[in-house]
Amino acid sequence: MKTATLPSLRVEPELRESAESVLREGETLSGFIETSLREAIQRRRIRSEFIARGLASGEAARRTGAYIDAEVVHGELARKLAQARTTLQKKARA
Repeated sequence: MKTATLPSLRVEPELRESAESVLREGETLSGFIETSLREAIQRRRIRSEFIARGLASGEAARRTGAYIDAEVVHGELARKLAQARTTLQKKARA
């Protein structure tokens, strides 16, 4: 597969200096930019999928009339959080 190039990007010198200041050992600015771009693309895809699932869920709830009370959801999330904290505390002691 042939590679492609991205458009050149003009930035303020301060932005370039900031980016260079956080490079890890052996990391290039080009590599950092590529990684950042890949991560931004992934975040946008995840966000779009999350919104689509939420809209579909809302539509299904309106269509069926089956809703889950917010207090029930909050209670379940609180239980899961407490369980995760307990697991982490046990691991920290071990």
